[in-house]
Amino acid sequence: MRVVLGADHAGFELKQTLLAHVRSMGHEVIDVGTDSAEAVDYPDIAEAVGTAVVAGKAERGILICGSGVGAVVAVNKIPGIRAGVCHDCYSAHQGVEHDDMNVLVLGARIIASALAQDIVWLYLGAEFSREERHQRRVGKIRGLENRFSRTPPE
Repeated sequence: MRVVLGADHAGFELKQTLLAHVRSMGHEVIDVGTDSAEAVDYPDIAEAVGTAVVAGKAERGILICGSGVGAVVAVNKIPGIRAGVCHDCYSAHQGVEHDDMNVLVLGARIIASALAQDIVWLYLGAEFSREERHQRRVGKIRGLENRFSRTPPE
């Protein structure tokens, strides 16, 4: 699987660890930055990760910032992205299995490296269940996305 990884300055160190971890799992990795601990704006990295996924350059994305909150807000603005902040193992695989999550967001200041590696392992190993109820729900998410991308809510 092709996986795109990106982090802002707060997530740079964890990204370096996860790059090696994802490669050791046999996946192809696309690194979209940042390349140092110098300050960068997380929406720029979120855009790079999200656009790589929706363009088909990667099947899944991993995005890291300090808390995960800003990055998940930003990347979910991109049509076709279904991202979740996951700081536990259950959410990492369940988000894929039930919600077809295609971007995992982590908070480098929230979780330890060992837990992040476990979460990534579960996320990348999970598959969307394709059960009717889950397909229906993801379809409704796409419907919301389509409706509100054309006309902002009043």
